[in-house]
Amino acid sequence: MDAAQALADLTEISAQIEAAVLAEADGSVVASTFRQEGRGEELARAAVDLVAAAGEARGNSGTPELVQIQAATPRGSLFVVRDESHMVAAVTGTKPTVGLVFYDLKTCLRMLEREEAKAEKPAKAEKSEKATTAKSKVGKAATSGKPTTTKKDEGGDEGS
Repeated sequence: MDAAQALADLTEISAQIEAAVLAEADGSVVASTFRQEGRGEELARAAVDLVAAAGEARGNSGTPELVQIQAATPRGSLFVVRDESHMVAAVTGTKPTVGLVFYDLKTCLRMLEREEAKAEKPAKAEKSEKATTAKSKVGKAATSGKPTTTKKDEGGDEGS
């Protein structure tokens, strides 16, 4: 599953979400449900600005960074959920079920995180396998191919 599929799944399971964008933490769009070119970038920028403004309003209180926010207007709401590397922003109609929308957005980020972790595992395993193969080739070239055995004192000190 890629980012576009994660958003498609999100809009399919959450009837309240009208449109959404998945972006990097800096606001660079990864995927968007908008048909109009540039609307995803606008929403991502607005989400980054909203999170930054809310963070500034909280001040430097030593509390953890903001991870979710909702901005409600008479025409609808904007929801933003973020983690260390991504953010998902969604637009809803009026009077959404806030907890459910946040849950769905967090689920979207978790699904993306799992997919990225799965994609990293084969790459790491491949690197590890190549290193192991290279080591075994070096080891085979260095030995004669015959097992080396050493005879230890089997049965105590017979010659003493």
